[in-house]
Amino acid sequence: MNRVALAPCGDYAPENVVAAVREVLAPLGGIEAFVWPGAQVLLKPNLLAGKASDKAVTTHPELLRAVIKAVRQAGGIPTVGDSPGIGTLRQVAKGCGVLAVLEEEKVELAPFTSPIEVAVDHGPFRRLELAADLFEADCIINLPKLKTHQMMGMTCGVKNLFGGVVGKRKIALHLQAGDDKTLFARLLLEIAERIAPCLTLVDAVTAMEGEGPGSGNPVAIGALLASRSPLAVDAAAIRLLGLPLSEVWTQQVALEDRRQEADPNRLEIVGHSPETFRPDRFEPARSTEIHFGLPRFLRRHLKRWVTARPEVDLPRCVACGLCVEHCPPQAMTLVHGRLHIHDAQCIRCFCCQELCPHNALKTTQGMLLKILSRSEPK
Repeated sequence: MNRVALAPCGDYAPENVVAAVREVLAPLGGIEAFVWPGAQVLLKPNLLAGKASDKAVTTHPELLRAVIKAVRQAGGIPTVGDSPGIGTLRQVAKGCGVLAVLEEEKVELAPFTSPIEVAVDHGPFRRLELAADLFEADCIINLPKLKTHQMMGMTCGVKNLFGGVVGKRKIALHLQAGDDKTLFARLLLEIAERIAPCLTLVDAVTAMEGEGPGSGNPVAIGALLASRSPLAVDAAAIRLLGLPLSEVWTQQVALEDRRQEADPNRLEIVGHSPETFRPDRFEPARSTEIHFGLPRFLRRHLKRWVTARPEVDLPRCVACGLCVEHCPPQAMTLVHGRLHIHDAQCIRCFCCQELCPHNALKTTQGMLLKILSRSEPK
């Protein structure tokens, strides 16, 4: 059985977060089960963009502080690392309030700038270039934020580890996977296996619903989740939110590949039931593809009808060009100060929406997908 612990945490008051971290780790053996005196411990939060912590885009600074304190109490030496989508790690950490905590706690940043090549035994991704900092640490604590994700359905334990890919190498991997969500999900699973965090502790005090991971709305959940396995903690998070497995691609592919940690029937839930924290209403990410057996060649011909696509919200767009710079297939251009998306080139990765600092890209469903989404039981 794969043990997942859940504990209540109603807000980010420092004393409440410290108590909740202690409570959620107790059934797993406490922080001492993961950290030992002198251990170099790398903390990997979600630092997607430098948005204020109340936007629920990034792991909250107070959760990071509480874990830093716990690591030190066990005798470990913490550092914090990530590779944001836009800007330097220091810039993003400052924007979301993390840098102030690190300066107060005298913790160093690991900017994930030096890659190391990691071999993959099978599949199309024969080698990965991951941050060397990950392999220099004695143990890694994965600290994701619970959010919806326009491409994968949900970002939590597994997806957060994509931040271990250095800088713009993420763009190359998106381009290699193209519009094949199964392939991209399998890539994420391979990365999670290679990084192999000793602990995944999820910030679900405030989660994100709707157009996540960067443009959705905060929603109160009031919980922390923890497990040795990112896949197991994701399975519990899916139960908590009431999401259909078919809409969370990493979990669906993991089950197809018989990765037993993803099996909801093999979960051992301790502390509190996931359903205890389920909000009265939770808006999932929009369905972005019809994926029930249409042949690939037919999906290509019916692309606009059977997939969702990013669309420019012109009143919000300031033509900053960040999406153009970071678009994996270079499907976006600025013409006379106006953003254009070339639909035939777009691979539906939604990186543009994820990284836009102005929430100026929305998701529009193709007509057939929209009809089928409306007909699905709620």
